[in-house]
Amino acid sequence: MKRREFVLGGAATLAAAPIGRRIRIAFLGGGHGHGSAKVALASKSPDWELVGICEPDATVMARYERMGVPALTRSQVLEDPSIEVVGIEGWVWDLAASAKAALEAGKHIHLDKPPAASMADFRAILDLAARRKRLVQVGYMWRYNPAVNLALEAGRAGWLGEIFQVRGLINTTIDANERKKLARFKGGQMFELGGHVIDPIVRLMGRPERVTPYRRHDYRGIDDGLADNTMAVFEWRGAIGTVTTASMHHQNRQRGGNSGALPYRALEFYGTQGAAVVRPIEPPSLSIDLASAAGPYKAGPQTQSFSYSRYVDDFVELAAAVRGERKLRVSPEEDLLVEESLLRASGMEG
Repeated sequence: MKRREFVLGGAATLAAAPIGRRIRIAFLGGGHGHGSAKVALASKSPDWELVGICEPDATVMARYERMGVPALTRSQVLEDPSIEVVGIEGWVWDLAASAKAALEAGKHIHLDKPPAASMADFRAILDLAARRKRLVQVGYMWRYNPAVNLALEAGRAGWLGEIFQVRGLINTTIDANERKKLARFKGGQMFELGGHVIDPIVRLMGRPERVTPYRRHDYRGIDDGLADNTMAVFEWRGAIGTVTTASMHHQNRQRGGNSGALPYRALEFYGTQGAAVVRPIEPPSLSIDLASAAGPYKAGPQTQSFSYSRYVDDFVELAAAVRGERKLRVSPEEDLLVEESLLRASGMEG
């Protein structure tokens, strides 16, 4: 199999891999924006046996009860030795504490983003996992996105030449209640969402020499102090990058939800021999434009589109790692780099 065929087929290969023993999983918290989709996935996957969820907010828990998910107490999640994995899907400010509690109880964890509001908390999580020989999988949702991974492959293989410019854009639309929750964090929208594009950028480019955050409150409709229009400038030797994320992208009233922002989310790498642009990130579309043929690509512009479902292959990989069949794709050292870069971009590194 050629390298490109392997990368393109990676998600399908994982999904088609033989299923081993089912793994019992429970969730601490369900208020995270990704929580309900992940709980639903665990309830249907042949890899997992969903035990239930501990969610103290009655309004949030009612949503899961309508999905048929059993309600559990915190002690039932942490003290049941048959539960091997705990998904950490609570409110952002509770994630780190819940992660530590689950690791202390001897569980492997899937930890949603952003995993912690300080480097001290995130280091404590990874140190605890190392001591207890437990796995920590951080829930950045595009680590199995085929267009993102092919762009990273082009950069790592040198097909783009020397990369000199990187850009990431990820806007969203949130309501007044969500804004109030995020306003407690100095980094605001960058802290909550920017990690999704910071993750692939720094895993390719390495640790930035300098990160300069810009945090603005520009939405005139609500005076809540939220940093809702944010940017960070990243500097490496020979390269510069920007990540921007804002909270007030227009909604598509016909489609509802976040669909207005989705077509504009993008990840771009520009080098001396070519460019790799993922736009939109969902559904994935990759444009490669090379000065001369390299790897599997011809010279000139070419575009590929892909199908992709969030979270599916993350949970396939986690189950396989728990069974000892493979290692997690992203190492703890890379997770530390991403966390540090996110906090620097959010002005929260101190």
